[in-house]
This record gives sequence, C-alpha cells and structure tokens, in this order.
Amino acid sequence: MVSGKEDKTLQAHRGSYKTTCVSVALALIVVLLPNLKTLFMRKTDNDVKEVIFQVKKILESQQMRYFVKCIYGVDLKLTTSTATEINTNLSSDIRGTSQLVGLGIGSSLTGKHFDRIFTDDIVNVQDRISKAERDRTKLIYQELRNIINRGGRIFNTGTPWHKDDAFSLMPNAEKYDCYSTGLIDSADLDVIREKMTASLFAANYELRHVAAEDVIFTSPKVNADRALAEQGECHIDAAYGGEDFTAFTICRKSNGIYYVFGKMWQKHIDDCTDQILALRQSFNAGRILCETNGDKGYLAKDLKRRGERVLPYHEDMNKYLKITSYLKSEWKNVQFVEGTDPEYIAQICDYNENAEHDDAPDSLASIIRKLWKKDDSAASEYRSVFG
Repeated sequence: MVSGKEDKTLQAHRGSYKTTCVSVALALIVVLLPNLKTLFMRKTDNDVKEVIFQVKKILESQQMRYFVKCIYGVDLKLTTSTATEINTNLSSDIRGTSQLVGLGIGSSLTGKHFDRIFTDDIVNVQDRISKAERDRTKLIYQELRNIINRGGRIFNTGTPWHKDDAFSLMPNAEKYDCYSTGLIDSADLDVIREKMTASLFAANYELRHVAAEDVIFTSPKVNADRALAEQGECHIDAAYGGEDFTAFTICRKSNGIYYVFGKMWQKHIDDCTDQILALRQSFNAGRILCETNGDKGYLAKDLKRRGERVLPYHEDMNKYLKITSYLKSEWKNVQFVEGTDPEYIAQICDYNENAEHDDAPDSLASIIRKLWKKDDSAASEYRSVFG
C-alpha cells in the first residue's frame, strides 16, 4: 500500500482488518512520502471521518513521533487536522492540497488531483440491492482515472456485494476469503452463516457470487418518496427468540402501486415494539395486521392494550406459496420508500424456497395479500381476501 507502483485491488472477507491496514498505510505515507497528495474515499462522508480520525491518532502516537524525530530530526506537528483533511510540517510541497484528503463518493471531484487514491468499502449493501447505486458507484470510480496524477496509483480495498458492482472494474485483484486468513474459526463461521442468507455469506465471506437461477425477486425499485407510504396499513412478523428477525412493514396501495416501508430487527418482538409503534405514528399509518398462530394472540392483545387498532388473523396458507403467489405477482408494482432498511430489501431479494430467513418477504407478502383486492380510491369500501 505504501511503496507499490501499480493499481491494486485487495478483496478480503468482512472483519479482516482491511480498513485498519489502510489507516496505518495512510499514516506511513504522510510521514515517509510527505510531498505526495493522497485521496481517501469511502461510501459516505461519515465513513471517511472515522478513518481520518484513526490516521490522526496514529500520527499523534508516541511511536510515530519518535520515528519522525529519528528520520527528520524535527517534532511532528499537524498543521491541518480536520474531520476530512490532514497536513503536517513535513510537507514542503507548494500546492495547496493537504497531504491527506478524505471524501465520500458523493463529493465533487472537479479540479482535484492526487498522487495516490485509496478507495475503501465504496461498494456496500446499497450496491447489492440497487442497480442505480451500482451504476453510480462505477461512474465515480471511473472518474478517479481523471484526477490521478501521472505516475500515481489507485489502491482499492473492500468486500464484493454483487457480480456487477464496481469491483468488476478494479484491476489486479488479490483475494483472501474466510478460509484462507485463519482469522475466523469454523465454529464462529457457522454462527455467522446462520445469521445471513447463503448468497450474502458467499459474497461477504467466501468472495464469490452464487448462481442466481433460483432467485425470485430481482431489481427492486427503491428510494421512492417516503410520503407515498404514509397512511398505509401495517404488518408485523414477530420473532420470539433464536435467530429470527422481527419484520415490520407499512404498505400503501395507490394506483396499482404498493409503496412500502420496511424495518427489521434481529430481536424479540418485546424489545422493538416501542420502535414499531413510533414508526407507525410517524407514518400516520392505520391498522396493524399480525398473525396469531405462533403466540396464541399474545402480540395482538398487547397492541390492543396499548391502544392500537389491530387486525389479528390465523394463517393457514403455506408460507412459500403465499410469498410466490402474492409478492411475486405484484413485485413489479412494489416500490420501497426512502428509509427502508437495506437488510429488509436484501432479505427479500435473497429469498428462495430454502432460505433460512424469510421474515421480511413473509411480512410484505401478507400485507400485499390483504390489499390485493382493495380499490385505490379513498372513497371505496374496504375489501379483503381474508379476515
């Protein structure tokens, strides 16, 4: 990372200290190559600030100050130290740019030039669920070629999320999966594997993309205006322990389109009920649907006690059949609004007959079934398939 000459890509599983290595490398570049201008880029500005702060702490460490004194015979001083920039008294370059600049991928690159560019986790779960986000990230990555100085290099680190994400453009990939690093033992891997879908585990830990022939839901429509889901109806798919998720869905049908807000917690329903009710109120949403099969009506009674309007029902339809019948049929008409959990959408997109987790698709399918024959006009009489 410090002394290489060619563009390079390092892919490694989650939790493999990629970003830590980058932080140390950035601090060493500031000290050993003080006249180089380095750009550090992550997905968001907040992600950037975290790493710039880490570099600052490394530079301020007793060890680094000792190294600088030995090498240059001066005390290391940070002449610029902000959330996104670091400059030191070691630089004699007359250009105005700081030695290290951090930017999110949404920042303007116009007029900027750098000798080194580090991208770290510019691909994330948003790229996995949104083609538009994948295209945006790839466009930004390609733009980096225009701001790198002659003789400069781009070093990329991260974890792949989709076969067509920006990693498909990055050269000289060196890969370290969860089996080759020895950082995670088999027992811990089993726990991690149980908590996510097979395709997500394969991408994030095995650095491979599983075959998609059994994928049911693709290319979700995301980032619709939040207001479009307001005054919708709600559904809770409750978890009562174990590895299951509690999924909460608000859905409003208008002109044949299902506007959906979804939230998910890997918690017992009792631990997230307050958050659910706060969300219902913020959307000014209506009745809450919840099935009574697993808890004998416990959740419905608790919600009624809290003053909520509840529509309890007994589920007698096979879950896979319900999801593939109702959600699959209406998938082209589903639009997720801003603020929906990316993990909620990802769980739906990963769903197949053998999926370990189906809380989000089950919740959404249940409420779509409820709204299936509902007329779109506000004045129409409410009709339903069941209940």
